[in-house]
Amino acid sequence: MFTKITDITTRVYTSLLDNTERADAILVCLTEAELRQDGVLGQPQLDQALERMRAKGLFTGASGELEALPTHGLLPYAYVLVAGLGPATTRDTLRAAAVFAARKMLALQFERLALKLPSGFDSRSAASALTEGLLLGTYRIAAYRKNEPARAELRQAVLLTEAPADAALLQQIAAAEAVAEGTNYARDLTNLPGNKLVPASLAEEAITLAQHYGFAIEVLDEHDIAARGMGGLIAVGAGSVHPPRMITLRYTGDPSNADVLGLVGKGVTFDTGGISMKKPDGMEEMISDMGGAATLLGALHVVGQLKPKVNLVVVIPAAENMTSGTAYRPGDIVTMLSGHSVEVLNTDAEGRIILAEGITYAKAQGANRLIDVATLTGAILISFADIATGAVTNDDEFIKPFLQAAGAAGEKVWQLPNYPEYRAMLKSDVADIKNATSSERWAGAITAGLFIGYFAEETPWIHLDTGGTAWLWSAKGIEPKGATGVMVRTLAAYLCGEQLT
Repeated sequence: MFTKITDITTRVYTSLLDNTERADAILVCLTEAELRQDGVLGQPQLDQALERMRAKGLFTGASGELEALPTHGLLPYAYVLVAGLGPATTRDTLRAAAVFAARKMLALQFERLALKLPSGFDSRSAASALTEGLLLGTYRIAAYRKNEPARAELRQAVLLTEAPADAALLQQIAAAEAVAEGTNYARDLTNLPGNKLVPASLAEEAITLAQHYGFAIEVLDEHDIAARGMGGLIAVGAGSVHPPRMITLRYTGDPSNADVLGLVGKGVTFDTGGISMKKPDGMEEMISDMGGAATLLGALHVVGQLKPKVNLVVVIPAAENMTSGTAYRPGDIVTMLSGHSVEVLNTDAEGRIILAEGITYAKAQGANRLIDVATLTGAILISFADIATGAVTNDDEFIKPFLQAAGAAGEKVWQLPNYPEYRAMLKSDVADIKNATSSERWAGAITAGLFIGYFAEETPWIHLDTGGTAWLWSAKGIEPKGATGVMVRTLAAYLCGEQLT
């Protein structure tokens, strides 16, 4: 089974600024104001070259800009990589600068990068952001060509510090590495082709992760699922030769605390839409429909390393939504684990059905707060394009610290309304609830989330729709083409905040 739990080559360590390190390039990050100062690179000819670029408007210091200046032997590095930070130095701009620097290093086929920590900014925060960005920037999708050539790797990065690194700084670097590794791990899982990741192999991957970190794990096969009364999960997986799985992992980081957070991730390993077939154009993206499950496994990769004082039950309902003679149909009535009946109006609205089963099962396993993550709707793209993740909640106080964690992680999350009129749109004439609303699909992202919230009942709950942010057709900003691992960083900040600041 494909896995990268321990296969991360790049490592970051520190060295004193006056201890010259042999590296292929050095990264220098500058704000717009710093760019206008004299002697920022410490070498007259390089400073003159940079000033000429600034005067011509070729390099303004804006966030996202990066230029590679050849040193021609003037410094003990082949290149100086100059990255813009915009008006001010922030974690977000430092993270972005490091992502672009890592990509440039790979393009130049260089292996070792030295980084100068910016002045006037907290060294631990800077080291954390730069480390995270470097590892995120090294990510590339696995290739399956017969004669795939060996590719350059960024194998080592050195943070140059003015004072000896203390234990706190080293802990920040290690924590940032864990977050980036968890994100890249989620990307790897999400990018796997549908013929290489089916519900059973997703369960095997979860078992590998659990064994690696000592998590408790339970995997229910199709017979167990049917015996427990999870009619929704059975129905969604009925059309595939690859039967569904219900995967549950448990982490107990604070045994003295009765609070248990339930994390539920959509694990549709491929989604044709079933009888309500999707359009063929772009259907290959549906390998990413298990992005929610990958996010939770990536977050657990971080939890396994940082060991925060929280209690988690992580539930991943996994299925393949295919069309066949055994597939469920529009008009079917399905009885769920909760005992509620669902009128199926659209078999392509399958994710909310299996997530509802996951929500109910997480509650049965002791969860008293809930967060679900899912590539749930195309409708979220209409609202936010591929820029932001949509959120729906039944508890505004519960979501406040989560939104703060998203801000700290540099991921965009926007809360959608939860009005009674939207919930009323889900009323069915023949069942407790229907899985789709009007043919126009008005408020589709909101009502899809509220379908899941129906099963959360009074338990505090947050729904995250990553339908626009979990997978990109082309690289955008710091995110790569394909899977992004979105929400791993936010969940890490939410669960492990004290260790990341």
